[in-house]
Amino acid sequence: MSDPKVVLITGASSGIGAAVARRAAAAGHSLVLAARGEEALARLAGELGAPDRVLTRRCDVTEWPDVEGLAAAALDRFGRIDVVFANAGFGAARGFTSSSPEEWRSMILTNVYGAALTIRATIGAVRASRGHYVLTGSVAGRKALPGSVYSATKWAVSAMGESLRQELNGTGARVLLVEPGVVDTPFYDNGSPVDDPLTADDIAGIIMFAVDQPGHVDINELLVRPTSQDE
Repeated sequence: MSDPKVVLITGASSGIGAAVARRAAAAGHSLVLAARGEEALARLAGELGAPDRVLTRRCDVTEWPDVEGLAAAALDRFGRIDVVFANAGFGAARGFTSSSPEEWRSMILTNVYGAALTIRATIGAVRASRGHYVLTGSVAGRKALPGSVYSATKWAVSAMGESLRQELNGTGARVLLVEPGVVDTPFYDNGSPVDDPLTADDIAGIIMFAVDQPGHVDINELLVRPTSQDE
């Protein structure tokens, strides 16, 4: 097992965020779990046990006071932040007339602005700990999809990951952009478009593999598809 770390996760209440929380807790790490749904966070914290190693906090990543307060609460409780998983995000239907402008606005603010605010609030702590950022990108952030504003947000996250890596270069801090294909999570509420999708735990295992590498090893990008996905 690697040395115990303090792992901060946004979008922690379900899907990949919750799966990473479970893996990190099992490895003995301390957790700062953030999401907008307090009840779901409380259920996850109860499942994980070890209340002395788990802090939950309601956080809307599009609101700077929320994100700034999240980082401050993590430092107040644990004194450091070693891993930041900027995971909060959601998608929308493809087609430039399919979703409402209000839904686009919320998605862009969450997926892009929210990730940037998460970095801003924690970058001093991550520099100090020579820590690790993990950003949730997507296959859709490498290949433009027809009529997909979601795809555009994930292209932005891909660029943000590389920009962050360059800013942190030489500090000892590391940056991983993980780009899942189809994952069986609430993202696909209407059913998976492939027969055998990835699981949230598949992605969590890959993320923890990267985080557990020696400090001089910086895995910058991991593109992961189910074998049945063709795009």
